[in-house]
Amino acid sequence: MKTAEIRQRFLDFFAANGHEVVASSSLVPANDPTLLFTNAGMNQFKDVFLGQEKRHYSRATTSQRVVRAGGKHNDLENVGYTARHHTFFEMLGNFSFGDYFKQEAIGFAWRFLTEELQLPKERLLVTIYADDDEAYQIWANDIGVPADRIIRIGDNKGARYASDNFWQMGDTGPCGPCTEIFYDHGDHIWGGPPGSAEEDGDRFIEIWNVVFMQFNRQADGTMDPLPKPSVDTGMGLERLAAILQGVHANYEIDIFQNLIAAAAQATNSANNDNASLRVLADHIRSCAFLIVDGVVPANEGRGYVLRRIIRRAVRHGHKLGQEEPFFYRLVTTLVQEMGAAYPELPAAQAQVERVLLQEEEQFAKTLDKGMRLLDEAITALPDRVIPGNTVFTLYDTFGFPVDLTADIARERELTLDMDGFERAMEAQRTRARQASKFSLDLSNLLALDTETQFAGYELLSVAGRVTEIVRDGQRVQRLDAGEEGIIVLDETAFYAESGGQVGDTGQLRGELSVFDVADCQKQGKAHLHIGSVASGSIAVGDELGSFVNSKRRHITALHHSATHLLHAALRKVLGEHVQQKGSLVTADRLRFDFSHFEAVSDDQLQAIEHLVNEQIMANTPVQTEIMPIEAAREKGAMALFGEKYDDEVRVLTMGTEQFSIELCGGTHVKRTGDIGLLKVVAEQGIAAGVRRIEAVVGPVALHLVDQMAAQLHHASQLLKAKPEQLHERVQSLVARQRELEKELERLQAKMNSKAGGDLAAQAETLGAIKFVAAKVTVADAKAMRDMVDQLKNALGSGLVLLAAELDGKVQLVAGVTKDLVGQWRAGELVNVAAEIVGGKGGGKPDLAMAGGKDVQAIDQAVKAARDWVFNKV
Repeated sequence: MKTAEIRQRFLDFFAANGHEVVASSSLVPANDPTLLFTNAGMNQFKDVFLGQEKRHYSRATTSQRVVRAGGKHNDLENVGYTARHHTFFEMLGNFSFGDYFKQEAIGFAWRFLTEELQLPKERLLVTIYADDDEAYQIWANDIGVPADRIIRIGDNKGARYASDNFWQMGDTGPCGPCTEIFYDHGDHIWGGPPGSAEEDGDRFIEIWNVVFMQFNRQADGTMDPLPKPSVDTGMGLERLAAILQGVHANYEIDIFQNLIAAAAQATNSANNDNASLRVLADHIRSCAFLIVDGVVPANEGRGYVLRRIIRRAVRHGHKLGQEEPFFYRLVTTLVQEMGAAYPELPAAQAQVERVLLQEEEQFAKTLDKGMRLLDEAITALPDRVIPGNTVFTLYDTFGFPVDLTADIARERELTLDMDGFERAMEAQRTRARQASKFSLDLSNLLALDTETQFAGYELLSVAGRVTEIVRDGQRVQRLDAGEEGIIVLDETAFYAESGGQVGDTGQLRGELSVFDVADCQKQGKAHLHIGSVASGSIAVGDELGSFVNSKRRHITALHHSATHLLHAALRKVLGEHVQQKGSLVTADRLRFDFSHFEAVSDDQLQAIEHLVNEQIMANTPVQTEIMPIEAAREKGAMALFGEKYDDEVRVLTMGTEQFSIELCGGTHVKRTGDIGLLKVVAEQGIAAGVRRIEAVVGPVALHLVDQMAAQLHHASQLLKAKPEQLHERVQSLVARQRELEKELERLQAKMNSKAGGDLAAQAETLGAIKFVAAKVTVADAKAMRDMVDQLKNALGSGLVLLAAELDGKVQLVAGVTKDLVGQWRAGELVNVAAEIVGGKGGGKPDLAMAGGKDVQAIDQAVKAARDWVFNKV
């Protein structure tokens, strides 16, 4: 039975038993910052289990894509070396939200396996949580499983809620006891049943885990009962396919065999039974689906995990002898295998291939150098441990994730000095902390329970009562004139920094007091007015008026609304793969970071700018609606991955034909025409796969246009040309400048040649060695290198040391003719002189360069080099 058929039969079985078929959620948990990746089928139903969200169904079934390559669940280091570890797999699941419980859940699982799939009952055994007598009775009495094939797991005397048969999604959240179903592959395979000394063997393999959700685990370990006992199950599709296809290892099933064959072809590997090919077959699935779900390679967070997986794959391809980009070519086969079940994959195929190719090419630049460093370090090892500094250098300089170095070490039966690596990392962190400066550190601020009502959408001034005052990180009762601190009001017109929009500035005023607000931040639901008392004193309980700097707020709102239009225009011009990766909205400008894997062309930038200004000129009303989050999604509102949204959200719609629909809590214009004009200022790459656009709008844009016009007028006057003739005039000047530079180079080369000939005629003979050591006058370092090459040719056999003053510093170049390289090294010669002028250098055996600071010591340095050669001869 093919993998695709198994997936469909599972979903059909539970649909026939009253379950809603729900699509797989993203690998990025959109509303759960506690998870790095979706690691189980129940993640998308977490709030339903907690009673915080209601759905129109009480039973569901899914085929959920899952990644376990970071955080609590991390199988990366085992992938390729075992029969069943993967970074990506599909979890088949059925769920009950207060509908059915243990009796029905166990019955569904048994019927599907033994009736729908016809698995032999004698090959199945089950485990239950140690003191779950109810589950035992169902298995033994209702299902009829023999007592010797029902195994209790867990220590009910001291390790409660800490065993294999008590499941929890993470350190906090829904959890409960579970029962697992194992398949016996036969006594010809080593291993014992769960709970035995040989349980790590491959004979008995878990295929289904049925979790009875009863508790919500708090951060302090407290187990609070859930509103309604529920069911969460998970069955590995790949494991089930292995059983039904009569193979033992997951990598032998149809989907993996096709991917392995594609990997073998892409790497020109003749051996299909290879751990590296298994790594490639696994990794292409996780990488492709992570990119589909908006993750891009980066140096932190989810992006770093993706980068680790890609680089591990590239290294295994390199190990197979493939030094050209190849990994991206596996996407076509993956689309053939999984595109029907997950249509978002073929839709994003071109984007996935671009991302993988770019990351491959980037890593290829350092892979060979890093491997050479590692090989040299391994050759010089006094024991079987790779030093921590080497591991750190590979990570910091060559982009080798630590688990990649560990992967290589394991292949060579070596270990890593992780303590040394951590010391090097901590030293780097310390340097980074010392280099950082913050105007105000809110990280240690006391937890504030106060809630501030925000009236700033409609008003720029409103009265509020002081509920909290903080000075130097401590709650106080009052602030006096000249003192800095934080004031919290029960109601304010000040917008607190959020969603990329900076916080408002302005004043808080009482009858006899004024507080200058330099910034407004948010902690929980409290707005923190940060600043200093300009006059009088302010105490808890005082009533103050909040007066926002209206001009600054207005221009900030113009930039924020323009950011929404810019985001929509980027997606229309560059493609639907564009996703927001960060933003900054101030009164001076807007900055928008987005996912894209090549520079935006001038024509594309012009099209984007034109689209935004077209929407501005349409002058349509900006619609603001408060609605349930599900309704917002159905409307097509864009949300940010990883953001936690309330049940009720604020939806901004602007432009013709709903040009932009986004969730946003920021302040905005009333009509798009209020923005006036948008001008793009810059576009650049800031990370692999992430670009940044900066732009200005409104009066800031008009000021920029005035400046540009003035500069154009000034340039026209200087070049004595009309504005429309400037391009042609500048082209002509540039061409003339290049001609003059070439003529200058020719004349300098002629002068250097003459000077070199004069120096060659003055060469000393020290023993059997011809030697030139001199101070020269040249235009640049390249001219010095050329002169050294000319002298070597003129001497035929000899040594050269030249010194010069360039830009207030010393430049040294040494040369050795090829016939003498075995006896003399240019690096040694140049460093003798460099030491005198306070410098150091290096290079090739026949040519080396050095710099120095002490220009007064040049003559002394030349003499030192001559003396060194004379003494060595």
